[in-house]
Amino acid sequence: MISGIKSLYHGAIRYTSTRTVSDEYIDWLTLANAGMLSKGNIYAMRFAIQHLPSTSPVVEIGSFCGLSTNVISYLLATQEKENKIITCDKWMFEGAEGLGQVGNSQIPHGQYRDYVKAAYMNNVDFFSKGNKPYTIEEFSDDFFESWKNDELRVDVFEREIQLGGKISFCYIDGNHTYDFAKRDFENVSQHLDVGGCILFDDSFDMNPFGLTALMKEIMKDERYVLVMRNPNYMFK
Repeated sequence: MISGIKSLYHGAIRYTSTRTVSDEYIDWLTLANAGMLSKGNIYAMRFAIQHLPSTSPVVEIGSFCGLSTNVISYLLATQEKENKIITCDKWMFEGAEGLGQVGNSQIPHGQYRDYVKAAYMNNVDFFSKGNKPYTIEEFSDDFFESWKNDELRVDVFEREIQLGGKISFCYIDGNHTYDFAKRDFENVSQHLDVGGCILFDDSFDMNPFGLTALMKEIMKDERYVLVMRNPNYMFK
């Protein structure tokens, strides 16, 4: 267990009702920017950003249309943090691999993917001008392999970014199955700063994606303490 963390935070914060952030800008952002983001996650993100242990990058696994990315960028700005944001997404959606049309429409899944990627790029270009994220178009396994090897990569905006080094905070919102989420956790753990947080989307108790088992495993991991469950789990 990391020395001092439990005494600093007086144990994990386990809210009986979801704590949220009241912020006019975020209200307007969530109206314009498509995405699926728990209000409790915004509260947890703000807490993690307030307590960032270093100026190392903030990493997001899975970006969809950029809503959570833009929230992270905004929270960094409001907390006067200058950490870079580095994200990865392949825009290959769970359950849509190899399918033809989207439902009964005339829209192929490939065009839907291209639309969502373009929406992401447009959204972060508009809402995160002050700290525009670097986004690598890769599955998370490949992204972390590049991170481990300190590779120089070109992002979706055709900018070079040096990967590697420590991570100050990670939001895991990629493939929510147990195996993928566990690999994301193990990969982040190799690089996470002491005192850095990991927030898991869709990790609330009895969620349908199978992350309940993973959360129980991490609870037993002596390297981590539970910071909050709101209702998703965030560990330090």
